[in-house]
Amino acid sequence: MFPQLNRGKSLLFSASIPTSSKQRHYLNKGTIKYLLFLSCLAIPITNLYPAAAHKVEVSGDVGGTLHIEPNDNPRAGEPSQAWFALTRRGGKVIPLAQCNCQLAVYAEPYAAGEPALLEPTLKAVAVERYQGIPGAEIVFPKPGLYQLELNGKPASGARFKPFEFKFEVTVAAGSTNNARNVNGDLVQSENQSLPFWAIALPILGFIAILFVALRGMRGGSGE
Repeated sequence: MFPQLNRGKSLLFSASIPTSSKQRHYLNKGTIKYLLFLSCLAIPITNLYPAAAHKVEVSGDVGGTLHIEPNDNPRAGEPSQAWFALTRRGGKVIPLAQCNCQLAVYAEPYAAGEPALLEPTLKAVAVERYQGIPGAEIVFPKPGLYQLELNGKPASGARFKPFEFKFEVTVAAGSTNNARNVNGDLVQSENQSLPFWAIALPILGFIAILFVALRGMRGGSGE
């Protein structure tokens, strides 16, 4: 029954599978090239650092975004540039000229009423698409957890509600070999290079892929 249909199915099935050693040999060569291409992509991908997300807070009708250079990854004893993008509801930017702003830095944990560890001076900065927003250079003394507290009131002629933002910031060890964090614990400085496993895994994967591909080639050529 339906001999033409069965014959067509058998021809299609047989044509989709390489039957000769020569066909399998070319298939193996194509597979190897594809696997080598994928393995070459794996190494540069591991060298990419994930983009750090900006910290965002909202108080009343004002939104605040904190970013710290470099890459939201400040290090103890090294200058870090912090800036605050302040926007009113609707997206209008609040420049420092329209805000009586004060910045205080506390080492976590801290008790209520405890004086600030640092009170950096705010200056108007231009960064990304923002012009004249509050910014400050901060040198965190030790690695650990800090809180940045930004308070603001409208200057003469400005219209927005007073606000208070509290941003938590984690500070890594600086360039020295050893440092004590804000809690007094000894901390080893972080190596800025990639960890060993991130480098070794793509290399081991490449070797395994190459080994399997070579075995396939030898098996195909031996038939």
